[in-house]
Amino acid sequence: MNFFKKIFSSEKKETLDKGLEQTKTSFFSKLSKAVAGKAKVDDEVLDNLEEVLVSSDVGVNTTLKIIERIEERVARDKYLGTDELNKILREEIASLLSETNSGEASEFEIPANKKPYVIMVVGVNGVGKTTTIGKLAYQFKKSGYKVVLGAADTFRAAAIDQLQVWADRVGVPIVRQQMGSDPASVAFDTLQSAVSQDADVVIIDTAGRLHNKVNLMNELTKVKRVMQKVVEDAPHDVLLVLDGSTGQNAFEQAKQFTAATEVSCLAVTKLDGTAKGGVVIGISDQFQIPVKYIGIGEGIEDLQVFNKYEFVDSFFK
Repeated sequence: MNFFKKIFSSEKKETLDKGLEQTKTSFFSKLSKAVAGKAKVDDEVLDNLEEVLVSSDVGVNTTLKIIERIEERVARDKYLGTDELNKILREEIASLLSETNSGEASEFEIPANKKPYVIMVVGVNGVGKTTTIGKLAYQFKKSGYKVVLGAADTFRAAAIDQLQVWADRVGVPIVRQQMGSDPASVAFDTLQSAVSQDADVVIIDTAGRLHNKVNLMNELTKVKRVMQKVVEDAPHDVLLVLDGSTGQNAFEQAKQFTAATEVSCLAVTKLDGTAKGGVVIGISDQFQIPVKYIGIGEGIEDLQVFNKYEFVDSFFK
């Protein structure tokens, strides 16, 4: 299968290319050194390639999968030149993402029979959680949906204020209480307000503390339980936001949150200005949870639906 016969949106693709520039430059600089002076892919080149992938934050387990696939091709084809390595890597990474991030890129689908559609957003402080919520709210409103935000991260006054700034910027209502209020109470009030306003979408911000898994689980479970008093099957999606620029730390956060609550999709932010974009490949593979969005800039339009074909094309362009 040719993964790359795709027509990409030129403007968004240019933004993605630019956003992944540092990752690509760093990766191919390391790759060039790994194959320097070598004519064919041998054990030494594969060892070097393994080091390149791990140091590019692809992750150990995913790296071993990629190396194993290339070893199979070397064994099958008998001779593979190092000049072919770029093409083979591109194909194998695309294939891996295709298996673990099944289906074409898609935004949140808002079913007509689920109103309001409730998205609970989780993630530690500083990953771009509130910014992601603001950008999502903008996208929903632009698509004609009526959106309500809930400021249930009551642990920090700054989080409430920051979400208020985004609500004002996008022009959507927000439900908030004082710092230190019960997050579940805020979520309850938000859903009641959304129902009374006949809103289409509710996005609930939650506290970004990894104090420990038990407390985190208890808090998120309580928020869910209280929301279900208003909307029976809420939340319909739990979006985990991860900071791509933290590399392996993003893996650890994903482990903690997937252990604490049922995460249904991921957003990986801050991929622009970092050389750690390879983390998207590893996270897609390891957690078997679809990466729905990637953040590749500060602008309100710079939250893109993750398209595996576009991502790999930009990575190897």
